[in-house]
Amino acid sequence: MKIYRNGSQPSTHGLSDYFTGTVRIDSPTVTDGDARVTTGTVTFEPSARTAWHTHPLGQTLIVTAGSGLIQLWGARMEVIQPGDIIWIPAGEKHWHGASPNTAMTHIAIQEQLNGSTVTWLEHVSDEQYQG
Repeated sequence: MKIYRNGSQPSTHGLSDYFTGTVRIDSPTVTDGDARVTTGTVTFEPSARTAWHTHPLGQTLIVTAGSGLIQLWGARMEVIQPGDIIWIPAGEKHWHGASPNTAMTHIAIQEQLNGSTVTWLEHVSDEQYQG
């Protein structure tokens, strides 16, 4: 067992190739050996969001603070709030992020398949984000 103390790992910023706006990633999973699960606490400032993407084995999001939005390709946008748990099935094209006026934090949990947890696609346009 190894305990990673709060604050012992530096925050990172979401790369502009994969995110729009200001995104901070904290507490990424540090594993060794055969572990397949990865996690991270992700904070999106107002209007910040992921690009469209998929996960080879799906993803679970647990909203811990603020107000956010999520959308599956071809479906309507949904509001997500603290306490909500969202399951995105494998291969489902989707995006998620903060609402226009409120930051949002979630814990993201996903499994690796052949060393990959995500396939990044195109950015969510302002028109798509505004619904």
